Amino acid sequence: MPMISYLEFEKPVAALEARIAELREAAKGGDVDITSEIERLEKKSGQLLASTYAALTPWQKTQVARHPMRPHFVDYVELAFTEFMPLGGDRYYGDDQAIIGGFAKLGTSENGRRVMLIGHEKGNDTQSRIKHNFGMGKPEGYRKAIRLMELAGRFGLPVVTLVDTSGAFPGIEAEERGQAEAIARSTEACLILPVPMVAVIVGEGGSGGAVALASAERVLMMEHAVYSVISPEAGASILWRTPDKAPEMAEAMKTTAQDLLGLGVIDRIISEPVGGAHRAPAVAAHSLVEAIGSELDQLVKLSPDQLRAAREERFLRIGDN
Repeated sequence: MPMISYLEFEKPVAALEARIAELREAAKGGDVDITSEIERLEKKSGQLLASTYAALTPWQKTQVARHPMRPHFVDYVELAFTEFMPLGGDRYYGDDQAIIGGFAKLGTSENGRRVMLIGHEKGNDTQSRIKHNFGMGKPEGYRKAIRLMELAGRFGLPVVTLVDTSGAFPGIEAEERGQAEAIARSTEACLILPVPMVAVIVGEGGSGGAVALASAERVLMMEHAVYSVISPEAGASILWRTPDKAPEMAEAMKTTAQDLLGLGVIDRIISEPVGGAHRAPAVAAHSLVEAIGSELDQLVKLSPDQLRAAREERFLRIGDN
């Protein structure tokens, strides 16, 4: 298991786990049996981690959603899907690596359900983050998503999207190529799909860049993901003229899965391992597969007209609570 990168609020846990590592190293060649002490500290560390994550603030959840080791699209492709066949290009301009998609089978068993899988990829190191533009889609990325959704409709394949972006790319070249129009048409493509669609916010769900892939009849969120119209830092900069108020902004915006489930913005929360998905990606992927599969089992029973009506109803009723 790779070394965990600790967040600021995890420092007490980091100190305990560092002490455990020291004792394990000392025990390798030592004459004194310190197994019981290691077990005691491991239990204490586990309890501290569980209590910490059970009481995360919205700002702390935002940090977890952005954790550099958090599983991204390519990780879930490896852990939660099989037979992934990527399809590139929008047939207009080029191929955007921030949004990836293609045919896949849900789950790792041979009898997995075939789906069209689309999602944001942020990258996991400097080189890959630059390649994938930190998960910020450009117009050609959203137009590629539209092409793949239309393809799924023709073949009768359910669409599954994994959303993880701070927002669509705001650069001038994206605006020149019609960013707003591409996002609007991608949102429309979701809403008129004749096949089931399940969207999962696996990390950050930022603004229209997220909505363009998340306008489904079932919207799920990982337990420590966040979903908002603007980042807490940007919102704080507008209201208070300083990003230092980001924690207060995160609290006010109700960005967490727990808040959004209560507001009716999402339909289901997918549990994560204690300490976040980055501590046990395989466990998180298993929960993802189970949740998506459960939703699709219900949705495949609906006709195209019923699916479209379900999408219309779920978005129109947001705010009624």
